[in-house]
Amino acid sequence: MIRPFQITDAQELLDIYNYYVLNTTATFDIEPLTLETFSNKLTRINNAYPCIVYQLEGEIVGYAYGSRFRPKPAYDYVAESTVYVKHTVHGKQIGTKLYETLIRQLRKTELHTVLGVLTIPNAASIKLHEKFGFKKVAELKEVGLKFGEWQHVGIWQLKLH
Repeated sequence: MIRPFQITDAQELLDIYNYYVLNTTATFDIEPLTLETFSNKLTRINNAYPCIVYQLEGEIVGYAYGSRFRPKPAYDYVAESTVYVKHTVHGKQIGTKLYETLIRQLRKTELHTVLGVLTIPNAASIKLHEKFGFKKVAELKEVGLKFGEWQHVGIWQLKLH
């Protein structure tokens, strides 16, 4: 079941996120986040953008949200999309269902564009974005240093209206 985020979900979402911090280049955070830091981040996001969770048999197994792309006012109509699925439940279309719901909710706002900002290569994430009509618009070489290696970032764009 997909439902709106509640602050009481924060620990389960943090557990999902910190796995990716410690084991992947999907996020450029280097150290695990604290519950306080993560809760504050989610509260800020949830106050301005859709923030949803996927609950399966009482356990949260994924989440997605829109967030501010950049802080300057000209970007007020652009959001960055984020989706994380618990690493033990990949392949069950949870990310697809979350993204479908998130994009539907973003379309109900005044936002014009949503961006997927991905560490590449990442075939699964690229496939997810392109399934929903996102088009690759940029590739940034060696812009993040994680695990002692330079990482590349791709940007996929979807016009909402």
